[in-house]
Amino acid sequence: MPLVDLPLEKLHHYQGLSPRPGDFDAFWDRSLAEMKALDPKVDLVPAAFQAPFADCHDLYFTGVGGSRIHAKLLRPKASAGLQPAVVQFHGYTGSCGDWQGKLALVAAGFTVAALDCRGQGGRSEDRGGVSGTTHNGHIIRGLDGAPEGLLFRQIFLDTAQLAGIVMGLPGVDATRVAAMGGSQGGALAIACAALEPRIRRLATVFPFLSDYRRVWEMDQAKDAYAELKTYFRNFDPLHEREDEIFMKLGYIDIQNLAPRIKAETVMSVGLMDSVCPPSTQFAAYNKITAPKSLRIYPDFGHEGLPGNDDAIFQFVTRPY
Repeated sequence: MPLVDLPLEKLHHYQGLSPRPGDFDAFWDRSLAEMKALDPKVDLVPAAFQAPFADCHDLYFTGVGGSRIHAKLLRPKASAGLQPAVVQFHGYTGSCGDWQGKLALVAAGFTVAALDCRGQGGRSEDRGGVSGTTHNGHIIRGLDGAPEGLLFRQIFLDTAQLAGIVMGLPGVDATRVAAMGGSQGGALAIACAALEPRIRRLATVFPFLSDYRRVWEMDQAKDAYAELKTYFRNFDPLHEREDEIFMKLGYIDIQNLAPRIKAETVMSVGLMDSVCPPSTQFAAYNKITAPKSLRIYPDFGHEGLPGNDDAIFQFVTRPY
């Protein structure tokens, strides 16, 4: 078959090119301590959308930096005992989507929380010195300052904060919570499971935000990764700071978070993916030490994967 990346046998052993900062774990431990010290000021507002078997709310909480973060929250109207839960994450620049698409999991007895990433296409704020949305440019947002200012640091923390809020809801079984998403959402599901170790199951589909230097060296800094080229062209055209830049990006590289994951994991990969190259996805997968499995689609890229949504539904809803 044609190749857009390494042969499959090499992908299974690939460990990534991007560096891991020496203080990586300490950085994230400090960041989590900052998050946990916040008063999230959780607010639940009944949604205009309702369903016969689901209670639907707009959930708001205060994240790091003071931004008010929004998520859709859906809960079964009737449930015997504690409920399992799922936290969901969306693709880059998008939003958490319509209510209707989350009802199958609610019908299966799950509480569902779907995050709007700050400053993208949903209702979450980005209070990084501006009013309103920023939409994209988030990989390089904060790259010229201390790593604590990286916008994806804040978004990664939002995922863990939302999971913790859901785990603390009355009626939710904190020992039966899953994280799921595709593309940016797949990366955020990985970040969530890494930063909230109580996540039990993780379903990630062609995850973004991994192995930035590999993306650069493959000349794939386009589409979702176009910001890397934008940054170098505008702010470091001679690449005098290249090593520094890739080291700083290492703080928000999911392959570096992957060893922290304790959840049982399923990752879906299309070997023809030119948006998030397969090697960058394998760089993260190969570092996960928890029980894991791959769904490999040899002829598919960054697109709908036949049967994958059904397989993920069965994985997430399988009895714990």
